[in-house]
Amino acid sequence: MDDMNLIQQAQRHHLVVRELGEEIDLEIGRADDDPSFANTPIMGGRPREPSAEENDEVKNMMASSQFSNEEQDVSKTQPVKRKKKYGRKHRRNPYGNEGSRNMQMSALEEHNNSLLHKEALRLQMASKDKIVVDKTIYVKALMSKTAGSIIEAALKRDPHELEFIQSVQEAVHALDRVIAKNSHYVNIMERLLEPERMLVFRVPWVDDRGETHVNRGFRVHFNQALGPCRGGIRFHPSMNLSIAKFLGFGQTLKNALSPYRLGGAAGGSDFDPKGKTENEIMRFCQSFMNEIYRYLGPDKDLPSEEMGVGTREMGYLLGQYRRLAGHFQGSFTGPRIFWSGSSLRTEATGYGLVFFVQLMLADMNKEIKGLRCAVSGSGKITMHVLEKLIAYGALPITVSDSKGYLVDEDGFDYMKISFLRDIKAQQRSLRDYSKTYARSKYYDEAKPWSERCDVAFPCGYQNEIDQSDAISLVNSGCRILVEGSNMPCTPEAVDILKKANVLIAPAIAAGAGGVVAGELELNHECNLLNWSPEDFESKLQEAMKQIYQRALKAASDFGYQKESPEALVHGAVISAFLTIAQAMSDQGCV
Repeated sequence: MDDMNLIQQAQRHHLVVRELGEEIDLEIGRADDDPSFANTPIMGGRPREPSAEENDEVKNMMASSQFSNEEQDVSKTQPVKRKKKYGRKHRRNPYGNEGSRNMQMSALEEHNNSLLHKEALRLQMASKDKIVVDKTIYVKALMSKTAGSIIEAALKRDPHELEFIQSVQEAVHALDRVIAKNSHYVNIMERLLEPERMLVFRVPWVDDRGETHVNRGFRVHFNQALGPCRGGIRFHPSMNLSIAKFLGFGQTLKNALSPYRLGGAAGGSDFDPKGKTENEIMRFCQSFMNEIYRYLGPDKDLPSEEMGVGTREMGYLLGQYRRLAGHFQGSFTGPRIFWSGSSLRTEATGYGLVFFVQLMLADMNKEIKGLRCAVSGSGKITMHVLEKLIAYGALPITVSDSKGYLVDEDGFDYMKISFLRDIKAQQRSLRDYSKTYARSKYYDEAKPWSERCDVAFPCGYQNEIDQSDAISLVNSGCRILVEGSNMPCTPEAVDILKKANVLIAPAIAAGAGGVVAGELELNHECNLLNWSPEDFESKLQEAMKQIYQRALKAASDFGYQKESPEALVHGAVISAFLTIAQAMSDQGCV
């Protein structure tokens, strides 16, 4: 029996590997095309154990395998938790280094036989006890064995890059029917998944006390088949190469789906701007730019804002770039935007999310007015989402931060949004909001997804919605989820939402407003500062409508109904990939 058929017949299995004090759980589950999946009730907690009949079936398969009796005896006595060290432990920098936290754990070993085949057989003989951990590699079998080989190759090459592997699985799953129809796309996908250039460098800087610190910087030029790179810079302690690759891959698809011919990039550092002085942030940004300026330019790569990087940081980066390059050619997605002190790029991203959900509701003969909306995050994009929801008569009721979430049953208004901005600017807790508005409440160590809502806007961080959160959303009445952040749902959460027929607006489509605003300014099609708000919104709405229609058409061409929860997600990836694939084919093997 071939590898993928074995996986499709087996129940979920778990591989727990302990590395550097953390445990990784490899979960191999059924494909969505499994007939029994549709009849499985939505339940929280752990996956069910295999029945006696299923155990017998797997044992029969094992009996016919090529393993020797000695190997089977070893696998029966092998414990579930396999402790194995990979290299020496990472030592903290004596100067209080905040960086270099990117030592990743390896979750899979390379086997002589198929990785998934051998692991499924071995794990069936292991004890039923497992340790539930936070980080999960969730491997799903696909309809096409050819498509499955792409994921298997990515797992073997970069098994420790959890976020990137997850984004690859989502894309390949969406492209299953495309690859099944034309195997030529397998080679193109394999080339696409290897970035054109990956920069990893140290960023030394000196704090106000004269002490030296070293962080790690990243910039990934993922693909430039369509044009020069565009993509964000993220400053966050969790930043690593896996996240840079996943963000760059998503940005490549997002830019390909936009009305412009652009490549995709992403990068950043594990530097944390929180708690740093203005001078410390400036010195870090200047040191960061010293390493990457030679790779930037309007015909190469122009970075933009991302988490932890705003107008202040972009100004410091641009100033150092101008100083090093000796000229002022182009900018970082629009100089006039940043030097004016107000970034319409983030405004366009937040507004674009609301425009996109309006298009979805219009096809359902509904409107957004009066709908309860749960929003996560409390950054610039979140605030712009709140603004536009209020403008169209919706009722946004939640925001959140790293410590918990705030709910206001009366809904937010413009005055309350201004108050929220003041709280964030002063680096205070959202808890202070409830001291002023009695009908609001702040919940510590909680997420807003259990609040009753019609539409959800996750605008926080990747994988912020897990399986239990998805169940809460379904039970709270959510019918549409708009991805304001990149990859906000875990694979298990996506399965729950699809089964409950919750429509998902993917980030590569709904979040493309920032790309549109940046290119409008850069191409001098308009001076955004001289435009009226109506003109700006009209241009943005037109672009979002084009993106929406492209995603639906691609979904329809490959047999997905408009009402299907998979239509927009799969259609957006299909449309973007086919655009990139055509350019890569035309340009040859480069």
